[in-house]
Amino acid sequence: MSDTVKHECGVVLIRLLKPVSYYKQKYGSARFGLHKLYQTMEKMINRGQDGAGIATIKFNPKIGTNYIDRLRSVAQKAPQDIFSQVNDLFIRAQRNNPEQYKSAEWQQQNIPFLGDLLLGHLRYGTFGKNTIHSCHPFRRQNNWMSRNLLLAGNFNLTNVDELLGHLVELGQHPTEIADTVTVLEKIGHFLDKENERLFRSYKDQGIPNLEISPKIHENLDLVSVLKESSKRWDGGYVMAGMIGHGDAFVLRDPNGIRPAYYYKNDEFVVIASERPVIQTVFNVPFSEVKEVAPGHAAIIKKNGNFSIQQIIEPQTKFACSFEHIYFSRGNDLEIYKERQQLGRQLTNQVLETINNDLKNTVFSYIPNTAEIAFGGLIEGIDEFDNKQKTQKILSLKHQSAEQLQEILSNHPRIHKTVLKDAKQRTFITNDESRDSLVNLVYDITYGTVNKGIDTLVVLDDSIVRGTTLKQSILKILDRLEPKRIVVVSSAPQIRYPDCYGIDMAIIGKFVAFEAAISLLKEQGKQHVIDTIYKKAQAELLKPKEEQINVVKEIYAQYTTEEISEKIAALIKPADLKAELKIIYQSIEGLHTACPNNKGDWYFTGNYPTPGGTKVSNKSFINYIEGNNQRAY
Repeated sequence: MSDTVKHECGVVLIRLLKPVSYYKQKYGSARFGLHKLYQTMEKMINRGQDGAGIATIKFNPKIGTNYIDRLRSVAQKAPQDIFSQVNDLFIRAQRNNPEQYKSAEWQQQNIPFLGDLLLGHLRYGTFGKNTIHSCHPFRRQNNWMSRNLLLAGNFNLTNVDELLGHLVELGQHPTEIADTVTVLEKIGHFLDKENERLFRSYKDQGIPNLEISPKIHENLDLVSVLKESSKRWDGGYVMAGMIGHGDAFVLRDPNGIRPAYYYKNDEFVVIASERPVIQTVFNVPFSEVKEVAPGHAAIIKKNGNFSIQQIIEPQTKFACSFEHIYFSRGNDLEIYKERQQLGRQLTNQVLETINNDLKNTVFSYIPNTAEIAFGGLIEGIDEFDNKQKTQKILSLKHQSAEQLQEILSNHPRIHKTVLKDAKQRTFITNDESRDSLVNLVYDITYGTVNKGIDTLVVLDDSIVRGTTLKQSILKILDRLEPKRIVVVSSAPQIRYPDCYGIDMAIIGKFVAFEAAISLLKEQGKQHVIDTIYKKAQAELLKPKEEQINVVKEIYAQYTTEEISEKIAALIKPADLKAELKIIYQSIEGLHTACPNNKGDWYFTGNYPTPGGTKVSNKSFINYIEGNNQRAY
């Protein structure tokens, strides 16, 4: 993706099912769980580079000893910073207690973070400051083990104000308006109620207080807690939590917007945001990594019992398609095939644009995540080229070796014309220096284009704002002096705000929206904008469940091609010598490529939850009123 867009966070929960001595004997280290936690987080670093955090729980601690450990960091390489600090604890313990250190049990009793239950989080800060305070896991403390709650999630809720009001109705006094704090307190409230229910029940049976706590630990109804807590949530989420005594859960939203996968054997349970990460770190095949079903929770009891339980009635699955276009790791089997298909779906549009002229066309892509889709596009181009060759050969009356060689030598010209120097990113630290240094991030391969003759086709995953294309990439490509530049997006036009996690919440920043508004103004249709503004205001007076997305009427005025043409005009640098054409994936092409992941609200405005529709209307009002804030 040429535009920098932050996105969904990453979460991992690991439950060890054997004593630490087992892992020391089999794997050579009592830190098996910590090692796997670190490896999983490093493999998912694509999901969050603004901060990280871990938390662990030791089972059956001695009275008066610490059993919950938590460490968070906003260092540049946060996971490395965290685990370096953890590693120092073990180094000191070994140096100071060399004989005792040989015992895995001694290590667990005396060294922090050597827990039976481990939780890790990688954060992308879509809004707010990147401080330690913003990093997960969050903790709700209590002297009762079963009332301690640690929570980390990959989520955004659209109705935080509504949920905050509910907490007030319950008698709480929240100190912060944020979905993380709201969710923590909501689950914590019903966790307290479940503890109180069990305590009263056992007390009425005449059971002494000292014996009640173990019974609560054994019989705590996490399913009930999660059902009550999540009743009013509107958004996309994967919530991972640990209870102080040892129960744990991972809950997925009813539309399956956010991803969650799990694997279990007799040694451990692991639940994470990405399937190939589990495959690689734990060396398990694709077929054995399962998906947590929408509206369900993976529940792990203190005694090791594992189950998948329905918490919320599942709705139509709208898994985030951006996960498959760009965000998730491309080495996932399904995602790899989907990205290839996204490229193939563009074949006919590209061929039509270049008039089937492969001889005078160079194909390339904007690194690095567009590479797989580019491969699919080239497969489609190759298929077309082979059909052409076959027809030419069959049309020859008298075949000669020279004629055949000339026909067969024709093939798509593929060059890596755009190079990305990731090292340069570290020097672009603020807006003042960015404009002057942004061209250093990208470079070109000189001599790959016939000057003034060739068309240069460049594939990008998506075009959100178009700023990097305008300020950097197009200018750099123009140095190759192509006759025409065709930028191809493997994603459709991004038209509507996202409110489920991706950093695309302000509608005025989308170049597709800017193009539609520009066309309306240029054609003297300001009254259309004004009318839709009034309609949006009227919609916000309704309950969110009754609202319709009136922003769709903005785009209904024009065809996709008309908006694409205007986008090309908007992002074309004034001094660009080459002609410029922009091609977008179609909605139909997206659904064909990703048939099981139809979360397309940023393209179509069809939100899976009522809160999304409300956000779209509010975002449009914010734009008209000059309020450059997110709408939730």
